[in-house]
Amino acid sequence: MAHHTPPARRICPACHGFATVAVTLGGRNPRGHLRTITAHCPACHGTGTVLARRVRESAGA
Repeated sequence: MAHHTPPARRICPACHGFATVAVTLGGRNPRGHLRTITAHCPACHGTGTVLARRVRESAGA
């Protein structure tokens, strides 16, 4: 039986795992709540992780 392992994942180097943030736009809406937008990390698309790179071994020097 073949065992399949999922590809290794590591924390995104661009956002350090904090992939989604709420940014205030300033001011408040008519109900008194802060106006915010959600911004996602462009490197990991809001997941906080990226696939680990494979390291190639050089064939001698």
